[in-house]
Amino acid sequence: MLRAAGIGVGDEVVVPAFGNVEVAEAVTLAGALPVFADIDPVSYCLDPAAVEAAVTHRTAAVVAVHRFGRPADVVRLHALGQRLGLLVLEQGESEAPYDEIAQRRQRAGYLDARLKGVRTPEGAVGHTYQQYVVRVPGNGRPDRDAFARTVRAKGVDARVPVKTPVHRLPGFRQCVSLPETERAADETLALPVDASLTKREMQRIVAACNALGGLLQPAF
Repeated sequence: MLRAAGIGVGDEVVVPAFGNVEVAEAVTLAGALPVFADIDPVSYCLDPAAVEAAVTHRTAAVVAVHRFGRPADVVRLHALGQRLGLLVLEQGESEAPYDEIAQRRQRAGYLDARLKGVRTPEGAVGHTYQQYVVRVPGNGRPDRDAFARTVRAKGVDARVPVKTPVHRLPGFRQCVSLPETERAADETLALPVDASLTKREMQRIVAACNALGGLLQPAF
């Protein structure tokens, strides 16, 4: 899509650094330079204000990535693109059958109502919960990683969704301030909400997390 739009050498494309290294790779394959902008801390998608701040006279396009089943703010991004003359592309996630999405939402609602000590995701219109991502309070990555190890030992398939932001990976390293991206990479943890999970398994997730959640306090 970038090549078809005539984007190439000398152009810049604004992309997120929170995961999705394949987006940055696509930009470089087209011959352009990926420029990283910060994310919104609630949606984990590109923050339109941060995108605008990253725009230069060489910027030709923006790639909005939908994250964890929650859509990016494409209305504001397209408005920004129209105002500044930028192409706005979207990268979606694989779509699941409606029944499966409904069951994920049901399980997400179950966790929303029962989890304590972690910050649950804020719902939004169209959220399909490809991943149920919580924030673990405390001292960032050390506490999050310890939390993840402990709940895994109790049989919960907890995963770190983004281990290293793209702007810190070899080949894409840039000296850029992305505080929300860094914070999200240090604090987020994905808990299972698969449609196949039984009520007993959901109870195990809640029990394992709640046994730890109260022990961690936000860092000041």
